[in-house]
Amino acid sequence: MNCLSPTAQLAEFVASLRFDAIPAPVVRRAEDLLVDWFGSAVAGHGSRPVASITRFAQTMGPHTGPSEVVVSRARTSPYLAAMANAAASHVAEQDDVHNGSVFHPATVVFPAALAVAQAIGASGRQLLTAAVAGYEVGIRVGEFLGRSHYKVFHTTGTAGTLAAAAAAGHLLGLDARQMQHAFGSAGTQSAGLWEFLRTGADSKQLHTAHAAAAGLMSAYLAQDGFTGAADILDGPQGLAAGMSKDADPAKLTAGLGTRWATAETSFKYHASCRHTHPAADALLQVIQAHSLQPADLERVVTQVHQGAIDVLGPVLRPATVHQSKFSMGTVLALVARFGQAGLAEFDRHFHEDATQSLAGRVSMALDAEVDAAYPQRWIGKVTVHTVDGRVLHGRVDEPKGDPGNTLSRAEITAKALRLAAFSGGASAAEMRLAVDALWQIASAPVVGNLLGQSEKSYAHA
Repeated sequence: MNCLSPTAQLAEFVASLRFDAIPAPVVRRAEDLLVDWFGSAVAGHGSRPVASITRFAQTMGPHTGPSEVVVSRARTSPYLAAMANAAASHVAEQDDVHNGSVFHPATVVFPAALAVAQAIGASGRQLLTAAVAGYEVGIRVGEFLGRSHYKVFHTTGTAGTLAAAAAAGHLLGLDARQMQHAFGSAGTQSAGLWEFLRTGADSKQLHTAHAAAAGLMSAYLAQDGFTGAADILDGPQGLAAGMSKDADPAKLTAGLGTRWATAETSFKYHASCRHTHPAADALLQVIQAHSLQPADLERVVTQVHQGAIDVLGPVLRPATVHQSKFSMGTVLALVARFGQAGLAEFDRHFHEDATQSLAGRVSMALDAEVDAAYPQRWIGKVTVHTVDGRVLHGRVDEPKGDPGNTLSRAEITAKALRLAAFSGGASAAEMRLAVDALWQIASAPVVGNLLGQSEKSYAHA
């Protein structure tokens, strides 16, 4: 029996992790997740909240540095690059999610890992190893904190600090003792509350920006000898004590080194809060099976878990594009009208009378089966009442993007190109060059710029 605390065991795992110890399918999954993240980061180009955080980072300086800001192509310090890229990659609501932890790993792990990798001249293999370390830690912390935590706290902002610290700390070569200090410093900075949804505030991008930057800072501080709480996770005045009512310390270390949570991560198909995806897919199933048109829908009842009600319930009349992505009615209305709820559908149609009229006929109902399965499984169930009196039912056990219904590499590439085209953050040629290079990242001796490279890409430098 391991006598180390869970925090210490996580630190030891991260410090000792080596590329060759990661199973090949997990490495391939990490590559998939990196390309998917990159598309979301480019999609942040032109977003007002992202522009604010990027301007802040560039104003704070330095105006030159080793690390890349994807949306502006500027170079700055690792800290500020991580901050800007984390904000950018979360705003389109297309970044990945791990079901069991209800945590978005990519948007906090890859900004920190990329910034440090570029700063120290790390290889592609080192970047991927650090990313896996970040995913494994962040997912387990999210699972540990439990459902009660997620009711009030945005887990990506809280567990994200530990995930970013793990990724950055691994690249910096922290030993187990230093890594534990980094976790202590990261955990004491964990933050992020759901209250912003009620008014459509910009806080969600601040959550990821802060988590990535705070985690990175914690790793650098630990490298310099700065100490943090030894048991920040389950100590008597630690993270769980202040932020959870159902924390389970066993989840922090269960299967560590044998169960690879990275491979369990899901991709997002619709450009909306993941809580809407199961119902959206179930509604599409009914519409396609019965050849329904939006005018055929009298009302739609979605059978959901409590977490969906907690997060989506406060959004009654979405006033902004981003807020509309947390409106179950708006998402389902767009799906019914256009067959998907992508970036273009939200941007052009969320506020239209036809969308909002249909959205008003959508309701959520707590379902015992769906709630019992959550968060390990996100089941989608809908009951559709048609204007001609029919009652139709739809069910999806694995929404599009889940590991059992995943995206192919061709679909991930197409998604990244689509996101770049929508935001204007990169030309089609630039994006293809960058994505092609990222698929070969494991062979890159040095991680350079992701954008703005010549035909001799960084992957072959």
